[in-house]
Amino acid sequence: MKLRELLNNIPVLETNVSMETEITGVYYDSRKVTEGSLFVAVTGFASDGNRFIPMALSKGAAVVVTAKKPEGDVPYVLVENDRLALALIGTNLYGHPAKSMKLIGVTGTNGKTSTTLLLKQVLEKTLGAKVGLIGTMSNLIGDEELPTERTTPESLELQELFGKMRDADCTHVVMEVSSHALTLHRVGGVHFDVAAFTNLTEDHLDFHKDMDDYCDAKAELFARCDKAVINVDDNYAPRMLAKAAGSVLKTSAYDAELYAKDAILHAEGVAFTAVCDGEAVAVQLPIPGKFTVYNALSVLGIAKQLGVSLAGCAEALKTVQGVKGRMEVVPTPGKPYSVLIDYSHTPDALENVISSVQDFCQGRV
Repeated sequence: MKLRELLNNIPVLETNVSMETEITGVYYDSRKVTEGSLFVAVTGFASDGNRFIPMALSKGAAVVVTAKKPEGDVPYVLVENDRLALALIGTNLYGHPAKSMKLIGVTGTNGKTSTTLLLKQVLEKTLGAKVGLIGTMSNLIGDEELPTERTTPESLELQELFGKMRDADCTHVVMEVSSHALTLHRVGGVHFDVAAFTNLTEDHLDFHKDMDDYCDAKAELFARCDKAVINVDDNYAPRMLAKAAGSVLKTSAYDAELYAKDAILHAEGVAFTAVCDGEAVAVQLPIPGKFTVYNALSVLGIAKQLGVSLAGCAEALKTVQGVKGRMEVVPTPGKPYSVLIDYSHTPDALENVISSVQDFCQGRV
């Protein structure tokens, strides 16, 4: 691919390289650079990719893309933002694969993994769709599982993954979108058909300077979507709503456009009535905890924004499987007790799980 094709729609501030240069590959890790390839020098937190330009050139890099003008005899392209440039180069390299699929992004502190997994199953059951999933626990192309290192892959790997999903005939992709991914442009150049917000609690303050900064990072997702689903019971919802560029469906466990009433919590799952536009549908899920009601509302809202009927989505939710090791029900037929498995490993998470269990437990926890 020619350099000008890789740099399509990326403002170039300065260059000393011909745009007709043929590029054999794209890398941001100097250890992987091959002859004739392009090296993107990404400014990181632990290290600066510009330090590794000599190594990249010694391994045969034909050109360096950087936000810091290099010294000496270096073939370079100067851009304003190296991370965003990497993301946009990735979209060009793999042919904008996300545009050929319906893309759904879910953000929030808690509930992302469960919501995306439930939604994948609902879309498969209601639409007969082949669905890709990108998340904390795993990446899936239909039933094929791929390894994952972080909630949202680095932008170049993300575009490669989108490409694999497109080539495998996926029609929909459901992905968790972290605040890191939004801040560091891992989803740069990506537009979402539907975006959803679950909730916001204190987290990642080693990366974000405060909760307002954390919230603003999450809210960026809603500036790049056609439709949104937002849990308005959360205190930070107004800031998500203010950023939403498209039509919004508000969800609540109490009162909104889509809400839950008559919720019943028990050790084997939850049941409630979902109400939207005058329609009331009975919903059951085999996953216990009040948070399951919220996750289900997000799934119902996203499915509705994608054109799936409320009744069809509710029917599909009856038989879904939750995330392994997260409020996982162990069958104990005939026994006077229930057993749940949860991987809680922090004081806050353990407190939340016990609190959730106490909502429905009729005896001792």
